[in-house]
Amino acid sequence: MDGTSPERPEDMADVAPDLESVQESLDAASPDLALPHVEGLGALSGGPGRPASVDSVVSDPVKEEKKAPKKERAFMAYARKPVPMVDPAQRISTWGELHLPVLAEHLHEQSARCMDCGVPFCQSDTGCPLDNRIPEFNELVYREKWEEASERLHSTNNFPEFTGRVCPAPCEGACVLGHVEKPVTIEDIEREIAERAFDEGWIVAEPPEEETGRSVGIIGSGPAGLAAAQQLRRRGHRVTVYERADRVGGLLTYGIPNMKLDKGVVDRRVRQLEEEGVRFWTGLEIGVDEPAAAVRSAHDALLLAVGSTRPRDLPVDGRDSGGIHFAMDYLTESTKALLDGRDSIEALHAAGKKVVVIGGGDTGTDCIATALRQKCASLTTFELMDKPPESRGRDNPWPEWPRVFRVDYGHAEARALTGKDPRAFGVLSKRFLSNDEGQVCGIETVHVRWAKDESGRYQMEEVAGSEETIEADLVLLAMGFVGPEKTLLEALELESDARGNVVADDKKFATNLQGVFAAGDCRRGQSLVVWAIAEGREAALAIDAYLHSL
Repeated sequence: MDGTSPERPEDMADVAPDLESVQESLDAASPDLALPHVEGLGALSGGPGRPASVDSVVSDPVKEEKKAPKKERAFMAYARKPVPMVDPAQRISTWGELHLPVLAEHLHEQSARCMDCGVPFCQSDTGCPLDNRIPEFNELVYREKWEEASERLHSTNNFPEFTGRVCPAPCEGACVLGHVEKPVTIEDIEREIAERAFDEGWIVAEPPEEETGRSVGIIGSGPAGLAAAQQLRRRGHRVTVYERADRVGGLLTYGIPNMKLDKGVVDRRVRQLEEEGVRFWTGLEIGVDEPAAAVRSAHDALLLAVGSTRPRDLPVDGRDSGGIHFAMDYLTESTKALLDGRDSIEALHAAGKKVVVIGGGDTGTDCIATALRQKCASLTTFELMDKPPESRGRDNPWPEWPRVFRVDYGHAEARALTGKDPRAFGVLSKRFLSNDEGQVCGIETVHVRWAKDESGRYQMEEVAGSEETIEADLVLLAMGFVGPEKTLLEALELESDARGNVVADDKKFATNLQGVFAAGDCRRGQSLVVWAIAEGREAALAIDAYLHSL
């Protein structure tokens, strides 16, 4: 996902003088692990996102002669090789998942690259918010102790199959090896541990042995809500999750396209929670369909995990033209149509349209990939900021998250189809143009440059003479989110901060209302799935302590 090249640095010979000859002999024993295109990824015949049998798809021509890599200094002998993806030109014709099957030998080799460093920054504050025991499960994968690796991984992460697909991997950005070389493929290893655990039947329902008699209501079934629900249920509390959509999963279901996260993967985990005794109510919006006070009084504790769902708007002239939509509305409708087995409504379908996505980030990338699969006529993305550098700047040292130029899956697909990157950097949208029917037909733009002022803050300046008009039939606003929706917060009379987020302690997650807690994006602001899971787990601990104090 990080778009980095798997090639070994050119100066590697300076680090290990004999390495070239060693590498040649290793390459002779281990042919290229790039795998052929596989049709039907995402079908559930062999589990969500996996073929029925890896062996039936990929054969190992040197299986009898394979040599286990030596763990000592293996990071010097082996280059970073992410798990291959389906060819971009081929995968845009399907909604199946992106990754190809992986040989055990691949991850055996890649896990050997973990350096066993004294201070594993991958699980520090700049790395994994869940504090996943990354060096430990890497070692277990290297030793082919997959079940133990699964136990270690699940001890800190309820849903590694989610984070192994959609997380931008801050752990890899903080990897000590990444300070001097390409980081360990932590996300690939995490994803395969989870999939191996499901395939082998190691992941089973874990209902509590005893019931406490206490009841918890959770509003929102995204990653924070699901993580909290599982943790609280396993402690013996009755847990009911309320979801306003028609399916469980929150942004996991409707905010992330199927090719990035197969919905069978979500359903599989939801079934586990149901078997553990978690109850789900869908199609019920608390504060609208059901009074918030009634839900509050029905439980001993209430957790808000409603996410940050108010999209940032672009209030310029012509904004009321038809054909301008928020990105999340577009992604939701596209996924609903796919799951329901119908066509998207015409207004929110990209077929034959000139599509402009305003805003970068994961949501913008998902819009690109979705529009390509719907066979848009053209595709352009505007990003207000300058193009990031190819490598870390002086103001972005390791182990901070590397703010560098990346080619994500949607960008790679657009390049494969059109021969160019769809992104235009440093572009400000000034005005929407509409035709006689009131439908958007273009956008007036201007290029901008960024420079620091005397105080060190970046200021934007329009570039004279750079004005352009870009044709557009469908405009998707993917500029982020500005907090949770206010209806529920106002109904419960909850305190919010200046950004509109619920005010809740970052240790006890308690709001100003006794017995009401908040976690995830509605508390901390728009963030990552891995942070949502972490907050859901921590909030569950706080709620459990509160319930035992009653």
